[in-house]
Amino acid sequence: MHPEQLQQLRDQLLALKEQLLLAQEWAKSGTKPVELDQTRVGRLSRVDALQAQAMSVASSRRRAIELQRIEAALSRIEQDEYGICTSCGEDIDLKRLQFDPTAFLCIDCARRSERST
Repeated sequence: MHPEQLQQLRDQLLALKEQLLLAQEWAKSGTKPVELDQTRVGRLSRVDALQAQAMSVASSRRRAIELQRIEAALSRIEQDEYGICTSCGEDIDLKRLQFDPTAFLCIDCARRSERST
């Protein structure tokens, strides 16, 4: 992989990280405990508020996982291991990395991994 391609992917990872951190900050209000005061909820029932809270918590978990994947990819860049499949050691196709810069498996290993689960 050329240094400029690697830099583009690193920039893409950093932009994704920034977006996720902003979304995480914005969504913090959605994970606050649901209050019992029905007058503050308005037309929403408490069940609706609890469901919205659960969805917010699930989204927060997904963001945390994605942030971990981004950090792992950035770490692989720093260690000169980025773009190499962690399973078979082969190069990961550039198009795959451009589509998902957090990818750590080549397409063949990813398919095998999906079949085994």
